[in-house]
Amino acid sequence: MVSSEQSQIVLGEAPLPVVRIPMLDRERQLVAYELIFNHDVDDEATLMQRVLATIADGAITRMVRDNYAFLRFSRELLLKRADVLQHHRRLGVIVELSAALDPPLMESLQQVAQRGGSLLLDLGDMDIDAGESRVALSALLTLVRFVRIDASKLAPDALRERCEMLHARGLQVIAGNVEDHDTWHRCQALPFHAIQGRYLLRPEKVDVAVLSANRLSVLRLLRALEEEATGPVELGQVIRNDVILSYKLLSCVNSAYFALPRQLKSVEQAAIFFGLTRMRNWISTMTLTGMDDRPPELLRAALIRAHMCEQLAQSMPREQREMAFTTGLFSLLESLMCAPMALLLQHLPLAPDIRSALLEQQGPFAPLLEQVQQWEAGELRSGDIQPQQIRRMATAYLEALRWADHVYSFAEQRPN
Repeated sequence: MVSSEQSQIVLGEAPLPVVRIPMLDRERQLVAYELIFNHDVDDEATLMQRVLATIADGAITRMVRDNYAFLRFSRELLLKRADVLQHHRRLGVIVELSAALDPPLMESLQQVAQRGGSLLLDLGDMDIDAGESRVALSALLTLVRFVRIDASKLAPDALRERCEMLHARGLQVIAGNVEDHDTWHRCQALPFHAIQGRYLLRPEKVDVAVLSANRLSVLRLLRALEEEATGPVELGQVIRNDVILSYKLLSCVNSAYFALPRQLKSVEQAAIFFGLTRMRNWISTMTLTGMDDRPPELLRAALIRAHMCEQLAQSMPREQREMAFTTGLFSLLESLMCAPMALLLQHLPLAPDIRSALLEQQGPFAPLLEQVQQWEAGELRSGDIQPQQIRRMATAYLEALRWADHVYSFAEQRPN
């Protein structure tokens, strides 16, 4: 059953094909999201009308948790309905340099800017010193507050020069397409307002992997869950000394999201009600999201992957669906723990099919994980994905997003 809140995003039987991509500051805290929509399911006009409907009813705002978000509108929508942004100040519009050559569009963008709307100019790696580009850039820089440049295609000196030049003009500069940690380190040293890219989900190379005391403690707990939690009582004993973890877990399972018929008062009761494997997965979830030294958006990404893999495994037996959840959750273990996957899995007695997916990209769960990774990267047109598969992925993603945000809100809590 689809909840009333989610139905505003799903809009009946047709889920909104969207992916939420974070933009983080130099401390890796959230600045804003970019929302990317897939046009393969609907034509542009239909998709834009659906996007407009989700803005009007507040579903987009809830999807980004009241944070700032940038998205692309069609030219027609900007000309006819740019006024909608006046009532949603946390939503900004991404525009291209070519907009400066379109007088009606420029007039509409001018109205958005005058009403306090946020415009983000996506420059990519364009040569802004060329005559026509320089004129267009000059016209747009009087309107926009944010400028994004492609960090993957600019040489380090050009990246620095362009960032510092735009920053000196009072603009908030965003580094786009930051795909690795070397590029991220270069961007961190520059006056970028935000950094966006796949670097967040990729492990940083280290000469010698050293697991801190906190991370070893997490691994010990995860190992105990796999080895010792053979029944509800044993599961409760594994975490009996961790009052904060028990508090978070019970607060989450007793929340309105799950609509339980009665309150569960212990981990043992929860394990009996939900099933042992599911509770093991949720304890692992709460354990990983309790790592305060990792970027929150990385932790959310792990939760989204876990739930999405489980959703896409609905045709499999229940045990395999729960193993798919574990595969998605642990797929970011390298980035979470700052250590190689092979080393980490030496500490975890996982099922062979999970290990095969994580280490070799083989086995029944590897295709699920690959699909999720494509979706989260916004690679919505890659491969031979059919429209019905895109709809299925969109449904799984939207449910995973809502679930992950809900669970993470409890992971952040501290008992009074």
